[in-house]
Amino acid sequence: MPTLILVRHGRSTANTSGVLAGRTPGVALDERGAAQAAALPARLAGLPLAEVVTSPLQRCQETVQPLLEARPGLPVHTEERIGECDYGDWSGRKLAELKDEPLMEVVQAHPTAAAFPGGESMRAMQTRAAEAVREWNARVEREHGADAVYLMCSHGDIIKSLVADALGLHLDLFQRISVEPCSVTAIRYTRLRPFLVRLGDTGDFASLAPREEPGEGDAPVGGGAGAP
Repeated sequence: MPTLILVRHGRSTANTSGVLAGRTPGVALDERGAAQAAALPARLAGLPLAEVVTSPLQRCQETVQPLLEARPGLPVHTEERIGECDYGDWSGRKLAELKDEPLMEVVQAHPTAAAFPGGESMRAMQTRAAEAVREWNARVEREHGADAVYLMCSHGDIIKSLVADALGLHLDLFQRISVEPCSVTAIRYTRLRPFLVRLGDTGDFASLAPREEPGEGDAPVGGGAGAP
């Protein structure tokens, strides 16, 4: 079965302003995010990509644009099921204020029980994304062969949930996974089991340096802004 390259969108204006964007329209890449997207074609130059599949949201569409310009004729598809989690009434709110919501503790410690007011549950988010991957795996293999490589551009929580699915990891543990903006994660699917062969690879190690203001240990909902 194919190898899936999962790319989180580049850093967005919502990431840098500390806002949970969700499905809010008009959220673009910031200057750094645009630079991350521009560097993506060179990072992936050694991969014979068969297809590109992207979330419908602007920040993902902008992230893959330089890659598509560098590879004219590369088929691209928009897939609703790998769009951002529907955070409902939380969308557009500051993360700093959301941390005091009682639901945030559930999101962090027991996400299988978390459902966003006016939005979707985290279980539903993972289910739709995993179903999309399985259907695209079959389609890519059918059209390009079992050794094909294809790319999906999606969002932090979606990618983390897909990694958990590939590892057989309970969704309640998926907040232990981190994927930074424009990071590359690779999953090689086989008939019996998937193999996680890259996780959150950005090509630099700046995010591993000690922070001036250490975090509190919670996972950033939506994926966070990455290295400063």
